[in-house]
Amino acid sequence: MADSLNCDLKSLSPLQLFERVTEQGEKVRALKAGKAPKDEIDAAVRMLLSLKLSYKTTTGQDYQAGLPPRDLVLMNNGTNKEEDEDFVDPWTVQTSNAKGVDYDKLIVRFGSSKIDTDLINRIERAIGQKPHRFLRRGIFFSHRDMDQILDAYENKKSFYLYTGRGPSSQAMHVGHLIPFIFTKWLQEVFDVPLVIQLTDDEKYLWKDLTTEKAYEYARENARDIIACGFDINKTFIFSDLDYLGTSTGFYRNIVKVQKHVTFNQVKGIFGFTDSDCIGKISFPAIQAAPSFSSSFPQIFNGKENIQCLIPCAIDQDPYFRMTRDVAPRIGQPKPALLHSVFFPALQGAQTKMSASDPNSSIFLTDTPKQIKTKINKHAFSGGRDTIEEHRKYGGNCDVDVSFMYLTFFLEDDDRLEQLKQAYTSGELLTGELKKVLIETLQPLIAAHQERRKQVTDEMVKQFMAPRKLAFEF
Repeated sequence: MADSLNCDLKSLSPLQLFERVTEQGEKVRALKAGKAPKDEIDAAVRMLLSLKLSYKTTTGQDYQAGLPPRDLVLMNNGTNKEEDEDFVDPWTVQTSNAKGVDYDKLIVRFGSSKIDTDLINRIERAIGQKPHRFLRRGIFFSHRDMDQILDAYENKKSFYLYTGRGPSSQAMHVGHLIPFIFTKWLQEVFDVPLVIQLTDDEKYLWKDLTTEKAYEYARENARDIIACGFDINKTFIFSDLDYLGTSTGFYRNIVKVQKHVTFNQVKGIFGFTDSDCIGKISFPAIQAAPSFSSSFPQIFNGKENIQCLIPCAIDQDPYFRMTRDVAPRIGQPKPALLHSVFFPALQGAQTKMSASDPNSSIFLTDTPKQIKTKINKHAFSGGRDTIEEHRKYGGNCDVDVSFMYLTFFLEDDDRLEQLKQAYTSGELLTGELKKVLIETLQPLIAAHQERRKQVTDEMVKQFMAPRKLAFEF
């Protein structure tokens, strides 16, 4: 039996071994907490020690809770230059591939699960309607524990949504809309509360901003978020600089997370150095806290067992890997996640857009003329060098930014497929494809700007006021 176990353990990757040790540790704690028979606890402890020994033999490192093996941390952040891997962390996304980040590899490195056809079909059955285009097209492509969320929903148990925005500038771009468009859809089809964190404290710590300017950006970004059409009776938007001082539940959860994560662990997960200010080192606990319902006693009536679902871009996953590791140790449910791909810059999918580069994306403040000029001048093309070559060989939709943008914003699946076939065959030219994108984005952004004009200071104040929402807990 022992030989069989050792053989099984040898076939596991460092990440799988790390997860097995973590799971066994949780099992031992649960057995002790439940006052299980001594022989059962002893057997579980022996298994834990055996797993830790195998982990050390395989990685050359002692197991540390919440801190994956060092080679895995590097691999997770894509710094394995020998294999020309992508680099992905909460602040930087880089790839040398014109198609963008290899998301299948990222799923393996981050240890998440692919959103497959079975899961999409299950979501469709649960909500009784067609899944969002972001699910149909693989824009939200990865998850953690979405099955548990669906189990809860099917058993009439509540959950809530949490997403966020780092307000680094006054104007948001179309890429920033992606999590909010999807979160709004999730809120409507599941009819659940939503909390939206504006991390103005993070931007103060990382950027050359005053706290006043960071808070001002937070309120301006809140206007754009409200303009997406969220229901004020079901949505709480909060600034960290504001809310942290008013909620005992929020701060208590921050302190609990801080106590259970070491400096070495945050250095390993986020790449912090000894030169980073202590605010940066403690910030991950602040982003973790909204994952726990007790951070919002006014919404959840003090209940601590309401599970959270977080739709976000996959670069935010390191925060929530840390959160999921800590959650059982502070008596909280692990948050579930839905990960989106990155929205490409106009210049190509190799990098994320920058709010400081006005030509890297279409901003929500752009005029119809600016939208047209930016797309025609800056949108990276998958077309050929000459019309003759394009007619003969066709274009490449995998690298063409106009087609990528249409994948995000064109609702009609049949129309999108027709465009793909026509462009790939050479029937449709790059200029014609760009024209379709221009005609798609101009009315979409104009409508957003019109809705934003209707958002008053009083509305922002109401959305950001701590209060009970239209749910009973």
